[in-house]
Amino acid sequence: MNYDDYLATTSEINVLISLLAEIPQDNVIERMGLEARLKLMQTLVADVTVRDIVYKAKLTFRGRPVFGSHGIAADFAAKATTYFTDAVVMVAVGLSEGLRSMGPIPDRDKHPLLITGTAIGSFGFEFELPKTDTDGAQNELFPKASKTEDALEKMQALFRLAAEGSDDQVAEIVEEIHPRAVGKVAEFLEYVVQQDALCGLEFKNQHFRYHDIAQLRNSVARLQTENIKETSESFIGEFQGVLPASRSFEFNLSDQKGILKGKLAKEFDDPDLLNRDWLRIPAKIELKVIQVGQGRPRYTLISPQSVSHRG
Repeated sequence: MNYDDYLATTSEINVLISLLAEIPQDNVIERMGLEARLKLMQTLVADVTVRDIVYKAKLTFRGRPVFGSHGIAADFAAKATTYFTDAVVMVAVGLSEGLRSMGPIPDRDKHPLLITGTAIGSFGFEFELPKTDTDGAQNELFPKASKTEDALEKMQALFRLAAEGSDDQVAEIVEEIHPRAVGKVAEFLEYVVQQDALCGLEFKNQHFRYHDIAQLRNSVARLQTENIKETSESFIGEFQGVLPASRSFEFNLSDQKGILKGKLAKEFDDPDLLNRDWLRIPAKIELKVIQVGQGRPRYTLISPQSVSHRG
């Protein structure tokens, strides 16, 4: 069962239960049809588990290459879907901690998308995601979302924030999925703009669609490399504390006034190490710094090797 069908069925079950709650038990005839329908719907989802649900994403287009709901230019469709699937893979790999600023993309074959149909309305395509099992969660009672699911959710959020959000909001996503992956998303959107088209993405009952070319062109500019600065900077001071759950830290600067707040990278395996070994001890730290547009810089401590005693 795909996610949309599952959502529609469970929603109908809730409506039927609400309707039956308002009908007295002795109104047998009035309740009969609703009870039969409720039983049927409950049967459809009775044995469905989280790992059984197949998620689908709908990517739609409007503009010059699209002819209403009748068809779409073949060359545009081929290139656009390639750019899109490459971006999904890059974002998924970025979330998996394996992406570097340069070099080959690791494990790209773990995030396949399968075109299973055309999207109704504005012309587009329906993509089926791999089941959660393919991400190694088959033995979990409540398996985590696959990285491909996460990637599509992050891409949709990035589309929306690039169009409507602040630089700081965009930076949150950039920091999480890696600037290189963001660049790949920008390539997809830039190709759409170049072809005088617009796009929209629907996933897990969330919808986003660009309103016009100006909005899409502005989003491309915000996501391009020139607007996203990634640097490495050194600071001297003392750790004031680390919150392992949120993976955030405070660092009291000794060479300038103020407290620097940052996060630990996914690769930093033992956040408690900083509280055990480095709390209020003079140290020099090397941080990755990401800044989007005019937003505030965001600081990330990559590994324990990025911390050393102050010389």
